[in-house]
Amino acid sequence: MKPSKILVYGDVMLDKYFIGSVSRISPEAPVPIVKVNKEMKTLGGSANVANNISSLKMSSTLLGIVGDDIYHQELADLCSHANIIFLPVISNFPTITKIRVIGEHQQITRLDFEDKIIINPQDLENIKKIINKLDHLEAIIISDYNKGSVSDEMCAFLLKFAKKENIPVFIDPKGNNWLKYNGAYMLTPNVKEICEILGRNIPNNDMDIEQAGKEVFAKYDFQNLLITRSEKGMTLLNKNNGHLKAYHIPTKAREVYDVSGAGDTVIAVVAWATVEGKSIEEAIHLANIAAGIVVSKLGTVPIELEELLCEIHQINSKIITADTLKTTIKNIKAKGKRIVFTNGCFDILHRGHTDYLRKAKELGDLLIIGVNSDESVRRLKGDGRPVNNTEDRTDLLSHLEFVDYVVVFNEDTPYELIKIIAPDILAKGGDYKAENVVGREFAKDVIIIPFVKGYSSTETLRKLSLNDSSIQ
Repeated sequence: MKPSKILVYGDVMLDKYFIGSVSRISPEAPVPIVKVNKEMKTLGGSANVANNISSLKMSSTLLGIVGDDIYHQELADLCSHANIIFLPVISNFPTITKIRVIGEHQQITRLDFEDKIIINPQDLENIKKIINKLDHLEAIIISDYNKGSVSDEMCAFLLKFAKKENIPVFIDPKGNNWLKYNGAYMLTPNVKEICEILGRNIPNNDMDIEQAGKEVFAKYDFQNLLITRSEKGMTLLNKNNGHLKAYHIPTKAREVYDVSGAGDTVIAVVAWATVEGKSIEEAIHLANIAAGIVVSKLGTVPIELEELLCEIHQINSKIITADTLKTTIKNIKAKGKRIVFTNGCFDILHRGHTDYLRKAKELGDLLIIGVNSDESVRRLKGDGRPVNNTEDRTDLLSHLEFVDYVVVFNEDTPYELIKIIAPDILAKGGDYKAENVVGREFAKDVIIIPFVKGYSSTETLRKLSLNDSSIQ
């Protein structure tokens, strides 16, 4: 058994689709005849959660109850193909399977194969033994579809296990028994589930959803409540030092094709981002973006890391991370574009900078700027620098029309960035000699662009210091 970062436990399902065209009504009954052109099968329920994590390039272990039937084998084959470590617990219940018949892009009927799962004492002990043997876990996701796998006893054991291992538990809840979730790090209900647990209809606006979330916190014990609100985005209520704070995150408007599996994607991305070290605010923003992507697809389709990064890039426009840069560069080069790279601190943007950057852009099709992080600037120029922080410096550069991408690096030199980019032109400003430019071996050509005389950040700061007494 390979190490896995996230354990997914819950109601495992197999989703099957028969997709075709409709041209006539059956003579046997007043129902459409679907001429099947395509058959598709995907991982559903908690298996879809694990599939999302795997698609984000993180190892996951899926643990769930299945039947001794052909659907169990199909599910196992899909898990193997998706690089998911699947630990099935064989029972007398059928593997939960949902078959959807789709004609002319509309679902015509759904066939469900399932019975309410009841975990007997022996199965419970077997599951506990399996979990106790797992190591290297950094998070647990409980995916409850109210099919019986997520019993009170199972929740109590998983939450106790997580507390002992000091790892967070993320829960996608169902039903009206939320007491079994007490102690979780985060719950991710939708608006309908919030209405059900509070026993009343709640308008889907920020003020009413926030108030409903506060009522839920008053009744139950967990640290975070992330309410998914369809086209209205998400609301996070976070309990920190006894104080509740609410964040409302609007969604990007797009055509919704199929909402199946969107909740699975949300909880998977939040857990994945948390394990990756993102803050809770960053994690839910990523989950919101990912949910917007998957609802535009047919069926329970997982989010792919590449498409998530691509969407983030489009939203954040010119400011990208070094990791995103790899995918961006691959796409740029595939289009045959000529890349120019340069770098600097750009602490106080002045005419010398803009003149130099404009000339650099003229050397190719796209200009990528590497910007020293605050820590990097301090190491190079002393404790009094930078005057403007990383966010301010990159934001200003991103607003220049001749700048295409801005990426921050923490090292003293952009050597690793240049290695990733392998630019057509490596541009430097000032009186450098080409043979002394860092990273020149990765570029096709190195071009030195003279600075405009009389302009520099250091000189600007010196003048400000001399005139400090006149500054109001």
